[in-house]
Amino acid sequence: MVSLKVHTTRSLQLSKSVLAIGALDGVHRGHQVLIQRARSHANKLGVPLVVYTFDPPPKVFFKNLLLLTPLSEKINRLKSLGVDHVIVASFDFNYITRGVDAFLSEISDINPLAIYEGHDFKFGKNREGDINTLRERFSVTVIEPVCCNTGIVISSSRIRNLLVQGSFLQAEQLLGWSLPGTRAKSVFCMEF
Repeated sequence: MVSLKVHTTRSLQLSKSVLAIGALDGVHRGHQVLIQRARSHANKLGVPLVVYTFDPPPKVFFKNLLLLTPLSEKINRLKSLGVDHVIVASFDFNYITRGVDAFLSEISDINPLAIYEGHDFKFGKNREGDINTLRERFSVTVIEPVCCNTGIVISSSRIRNLLVQGSFLQAEQLLGWSLPGTRAKSVFCMEF
């Protein structure tokens, strides 16, 4: 098993890396595809895999939504996926005032040879940065949404809705892991 190291913002410097960025609340099946593809690329290049994430996730911060994965659990799941380093940004009122250039400068500290990201990623004050902004400075691979066998996108929002409805088995199928306190075995909704 990988020895994962956890860092605060601006505390990690690397000569080369592969980077995945996201809230990753739930570390669900879609997130797992993102991490697995980034891990594979990092292995091919012989460089560490870094995940940049937020605590709390932005939607939890702004909308006071149910948190699917406390930070300690998120870190454990990322470790099991072979991540070498996790940068945890404290998502608060101070963080959201940071501009696009501050974020780009920060991730430049780890010299990403490739960045893996979801299709709808936005960053910086007022969400002014996006995939195209990242592509101006970095090589970016966009992972399209992952769907279950019914064709519906796997998302943290969908999982939250299932939990509120009491559909724990369906939520577990989309998460790809069992919820604490449940004994039902997950039957995964798709194979990767």
